[in-house]
Amino acid sequence: MIERGLWQDAWRRLRRNRLALLSIVLIAMLAAASLVGPSLSAHAYDDLDWSALASPPTLEGSHWLGTDRLGRDLLVRTLHGARISLLIALLATTVSVVIGVAWGAIAGYVGGRLDGVMMRIVDVLYSLPFIFFVIVLTVLFGRSVVLLFVAIGAVGWLTMARIVRGQTLGLRRREFIEAAVATGASTPRILFRHVAPNVIGPVIVYASLIIPQMILFESFLSFLGLGVQEPLASLGSLVAEGAQGMESAPWMLVVPAAVLVVLLVCCNFLGDGLRDALDPAEA
Repeated sequence: MIERGLWQDAWRRLRRNRLALLSIVLIAMLAAASLVGPSLSAHAYDDLDWSALASPPTLEGSHWLGTDRLGRDLLVRTLHGARISLLIALLATTVSVVIGVAWGAIAGYVGGRLDGVMMRIVDVLYSLPFIFFVIVLTVLFGRSVVLLFVAIGAVGWLTMARIVRGQTLGLRRREFIEAAVATGASTPRILFRHVAPNVIGPVIVYASLIIPQMILFESFLSFLGLGVQEPLASLGSLVAEGAQGMESAPWMLVVPAAVLVVLLVCCNFLGDGLRDALDPAEA
């Protein structure tokens, strides 16, 4: 009952945050459009229209937001790119959360020498350049969407592990943890039944803030040519393509860049709203 009351209070505080609610609506609309929109269009994301090369936006034809230099519909490619960017961000965030929570909870609860070794590993990984890590994986395993979200998620869990470890250090001396130890509960059971549920609030908040970071990582890698490859597209690759012809065809840059900015701003507003709603100090 207490836990239900806490979540109800958090939802009530979140509903009072109009920016967070608007962000939820916009993200949901963009996600739905990216999933359904390309299938409703007469053009596929890789269809070439040789009669409309680099055509500007117009309401008279079938290419409402124009086309790129190969005559591909920019609206469909932008929605398809948003779908891939969101998919990579969500999968990479899931990888980061799973690894970070498990790593941080084990290090914080067990403590001692194991804690020191595990956190030194985190420090070493922090010191490695992210781009160098991705380049090495790309050279070894080739370029693919699966490798992209694994590479991004594999470095995104480091901060999550530190946050969870800090929360776990404060929990392991609490009365309910000591009671579970006294009843003979195993370490995995304590971590799963007692530690994990009590760190879920900070995990949700930070996960909501990881998503825009993952979108930026993916966009940056695609902009450099290390991310999504043709004929697939992501928001980052579309921005990179549009930047090359921004003087002669500015809509090729404006359209995907506008979607990327709206998505990032909404994710940050939602993350701030969740942080305020789940902050015990606000209760």
